[in-house]
Amino acid sequence: MEPHHGLAARLRAIATEAGLAGFGICAADPFPEVREEIERRVAEGSHGGLGFTYAGPDAATDVGSSFPWAVSLVVGAAAYLPPAGSPGPPMPGTGRIARFATEDHYRPLREALSRVAAALAGAGFRAEVLVDDGRLVDRAAAVRAGVGWWGRSTMVLAPGAGPWLLLGSVVTDARLPTGRPMVRDCGTCTACVPACPTGALDVPGRLDARRCLSAIAQSPGVIPAEFRAAMGDRVYGCDDCLEACPPGRRLLEAAAVERGRVDLVEILAADDRTLLRRFSHFYVPRRRARYLRRNALVALGNAGGPAAVPVAAGFAGHPDPLLRAHAVWALGALGGPAALAALAAAAARERDPLAAAEAAAALEAAPGPGSNGSR
Repeated sequence: MEPHHGLAARLRAIATEAGLAGFGICAADPFPEVREEIERRVAEGSHGGLGFTYAGPDAATDVGSSFPWAVSLVVGAAAYLPPAGSPGPPMPGTGRIARFATEDHYRPLREALSRVAAALAGAGFRAEVLVDDGRLVDRAAAVRAGVGWWGRSTMVLAPGAGPWLLLGSVVTDARLPTGRPMVRDCGTCTACVPACPTGALDVPGRLDARRCLSAIAQSPGVIPAEFRAAMGDRVYGCDDCLEACPPGRRLLEAAAVERGRVDLVEILAADDRTLLRRFSHFYVPRRRARYLRRNALVALGNAGGPAAVPVAAGFAGHPDPLLRAHAVWALGALGGPAALAALAAAAARERDPLAAAEAAAALEAAPGPGSNGSR
């Protein structure tokens, strides 16, 4: 059967009219080389325990296993800059949200791809939208369709937008003319590698999720102590490697509106329902608000200032030992007589092994008499 060239042109026009920054079509064939890479990372542990495509690499790299009728993938890319803005300079008592998450920036992408899917359905074909969906490795599809190229940072980069993109696809049984991958790469540019605050880009084109602050903020359990200072005022996500990427500089400079800065005390004072509703577009492990508070406590320790001490001290008595553990760390990081007195009191009454160990470590690292109390 010949590809439907006229339909493909119409789909491109729909995508452009809907505001997508990139569009391409590729065959819905498996991605065996990506499956091998995912399996290698899982085997060595560099996936950092992340789920999503790592949890089901066979399905994620073979869309036909979920959609046996799949013939083509219609791939779209939505740029979230400049609308996502920039967080502006650090401010005591505030944290920052990565630009992709200042709101649900996937919504315009879903809406645009839904229009593409509707056009396919109207032409008599099956179509399903896959956005932020573990059944497809969306970056690999975007590269195959010619929407962008693999960046050294592991992001897909596109001309004019760089890495500031969200990706999605429509899987369809329509046989459409396919594009070709871009004959382009990052060349000699390594700007993203030193920009990573934890050295997570240890091998070009590979990310060690165990060291990636964005991945750590989305993982359950304790934030490793060795990465807490590097978290800075981050509450969710990290943009450092994206900010360093030259192809994305034009959009970054245009993102002048200040967005993405949040009040840490307000987050810590909110109840579960309020937090999960406000940040419903975040990936929060098991949809438990404790992880948002955990992140906020680390940011509070790094950027809270003296007014944060009573808040951290209050959480040092929280019923959840995970939050107590991060609260006593925050008290030690804040320093000063009031913080250290609260830390000592918390350590004296603590019986949970995790929180007790954190309190002891914070006391041991605390400045001695005569110090100004900061570190």
